[in-house]
Parts: sequence; structure tokens; C-alpha cells
Amino acid sequence: MAEGGVKTEEKKQHFDDIYVAETPVPFKERILDELEYISDDFNRSEFDRLILPWTEHQASQGRTLNFVDLAACFGNTTMATLYGMDYEAIRRNWRDRETCYSIDGQRRFPARSTGIDISASAMAYGEKAGIFDETVVADLNAPTKEQDRAVDAALSQAHIVISTAALVYLQPETVDKLVAAFARGRGEGYMLVNFLNPFALEKADATKRTLLEHLEFVGSRASRHRRLSALEQENYPGEEWSLLEIWVLRRPDR
Repeated sequence: MAEGGVKTEEKKQHFDDIYVAETPVPFKERILDELEYISDDFNRSEFDRLILPWTEHQASQGRTLNFVDLAACFGNTTMATLYGMDYEAIRRNWRDRETCYSIDGQRRFPARSTGIDISASAMAYGEKAGIFDETVVADLNAPTKEQDRAVDAALSQAHIVISTAALVYLQPETVDKLVAAFARGRGEGYMLVNFLNPFALEKADATKRTLLEHLEFVGSRASRHRRLSALEQENYPGEEWSLLEIWVLRRPDR
């Protein structure tokens, strides 16, 4: 999520070289390890509380769900929610270049997974490792016509969309377009998103309003995300942790 078209607040740490690496090992070492990026434990618990029971019912009816990770990076949150892996399990799985290509977990419900991200290398890894069945490489803030069609199709056909620690990179008009695509899909569906604090609070407020225009609010929780980097602690004196507000929303069954 860190190439040309991404809009990142200057006070927020940039991880450009990590996001374009061939494997998630640098992500594991410099973000999961050094900054204690534990937020996927909370993403998973909120998914389990508000979405997983519905997926289990769908599975009992023989349905395969379309699962989309929007601005997915290397797919750690798909590993947490679709595979049920916790922070320590993801760290173990990504400990080196050999182990990271074999996911030490099973999908908890039948799903067709799609990863969408600006990083071609992250998407190539996710597909090779089997985290994603399909991928779309796109600058969501400025997609080509072909990318735009692919993203729109994935979202409008999705039953579950997750977008975690990523909306801060998207412009308000981009968020509106993406959420609207999911909202016009047929059948009941769920979206899990989160908002970072103390970064881009005005953008987070605007995103919340957009979500509520298109979808029904289901539930939320507050949690820790990761430790602030040294640069971020300089920019936000007195703060040690980036905090997370996790939302789950529902698309009404039309």
C-alpha cells in the first residue's frame, strides 16, 4: 500500500520498502515484532463475535462465500479472520522465507478469497502461498479502467469485505466508491473495517459517515493496534500506542 498513488499522512510512519518486499518476512520483523502489531487478535475476535456465526450458518446451507481483503498487504488479517490464526501463529508462520509459503492453518468456512492491493509483490506472495485464490493489483485512489472494473466486480459480488489499518491511505471519494460497490451487491453481506488513532482523525470521521450512508451498523470495539514508531512518538508526544476502533457493518439482504 505504499507506492506512488498512496496518500499517507506525513506524521505517520512510512513502510514503503516493506510493502514491496517479495515476502512478508520484513513485515514480520519490523512491524509485527518490533512494533508489537497485535491488532489482528482484536480483528479476529470481533469477526468471531459478529460475523463467524453467520458464516457457519451459510456453510451449513452448502454455500461458499466470496471473501475480499481490501488493501490487503500480505494478507495477515485474512489469516486472522478466515483462518482463525492469532498474532503468535502469524509470526511463527512468517518467521522465514521457507515457512511463509505454507500456511499453518485451515479455512474456517468455505470461501473464495480475493486480495486487492497496490503492491504487486504482496499480491503475488498471497496467491502463491494460497492465502488468496485471486488477486487484483490496483492503485485504489487512481485505478485504470480495467482495475476499476475488477475491483468493482470483486466488491459487488463479495459476501464479506475486510479492510483493516488501510482506510487511512484512501481518499474520501475512493472510500465512497468502494463502499457503494459492496452495498449494491445482492444478498446479506458484512464489512469489517477499522480506524486508527491518532492518525488522520478527520478522514476517519468522514469515512464513518460514508459507511453509515450505505450500510447498517452492527457493532464495534476499541483495542490496541501497534506501538508507535520513534518518528510517530516525536510527532505525537506522550503517545506510545496507536489505537484501533473496529467496526462491523451489514449490507441488507435485498
